Amino acid sequence: MAKATSAKVRVGVLISGRGTNMAALLYASRADDCPYEIALIASNNPDAEGLKLAKAEGIATFAKSHVGMDRTKFDAAIDKALRKAKCDYVALAGYMRLLSPEFVASWQGRMLNIHPSLLPKYKGLDTHQRALDAGDKFAGCSVHIVTPELDDGPVLAQTKVAIFPGDTAATLSDRVRIAEHQLFPAALTAFVGRELDAGWIQQQVATRALSLPQTHERTSHGAPGWRVGTEKSGKFFAIFFDQHHGEDAIGVMVKTDSMDELLSLCEDQPDIYFKPAYYGAGGWIGIRLNRPGVDWDHVADWLARSWRLNAPKSMTKLMDVADGF
Repeated sequence: MAKATSAKVRVGVLISGRGTNMAALLYASRADDCPYEIALIASNNPDAEGLKLAKAEGIATFAKSHVGMDRTKFDAAIDKALRKAKCDYVALAGYMRLLSPEFVASWQGRMLNIHPSLLPKYKGLDTHQRALDAGDKFAGCSVHIVTPELDDGPVLAQTKVAIFPGDTAATLSDRVRIAEHQLFPAALTAFVGRELDAGWIQQQVATRALSLPQTHERTSHGAPGWRVGTEKSGKFFAIFFDQHHGEDAIGVMVKTDSMDELLSLCEDQPDIYFKPAYYGAGGWIGIRLNRPGVDWDHVADWLARSWRLNAPKSMTKLMDVADGF
């Protein structure tokens, strides 16, 4: 997790019933070092028991019955509520509705589900009885990324639960639910916390920097950096920083076109940009990346701009000609 940031990602939780997994997520979020907060509890069932808990705990709620509504339109209403609450992620905690492809696509890579089986076993319903019927020694639960196919996304974490002689679906369900309440907050914490983690951020920057032509990595005053050109004469176009000179930010420094641009960006968007100590005088700007909702395509554009400002003319000549048309 991040070393020094107060930012927390905002999670919207979808429920249909009691919301016990929602409650586990909520109470885990109250820890000072938890990287997420619950921004909204939404349900397709206005009478869902979990909504009462959410309201009592002061969490914003949204409830709308899906009965008689087109699936896409209903999901659009849920999506609108999540966006209005400025959610960065969605957690499905006993949400008993199939999701439309449009909704899944809009939260691609940012929606997790808790499922009561050891996936890929027993997708769908009646998981406990199916495990018993198969004579399994273990049941369990899984947290996975939601994809268009039911219960088929990449599994992030699992917990095994032993099956006792004489277990019924009900008795097994009770023990699996305890495991769910432990697993889901831990898996969500690990998944969203990576966006605030210096190692993960550095890897994202490195992947994009090294995808540019004729680039290589080299340290700059002890910090990871990326250069364009030869090993001998290359120039730095990006430098990673982790709390540079007392800043609480983790991110990357890139070159701007001018000092006017640098100062304007820092003034207009101080939550994203800042003028780095020492480097700022040379036209370098710091981009904070240990924050929710980073647009990595935008970061890639900045790296490409800085690359072009520092690349040898022989490499950019054809680009200059193309820009003239």
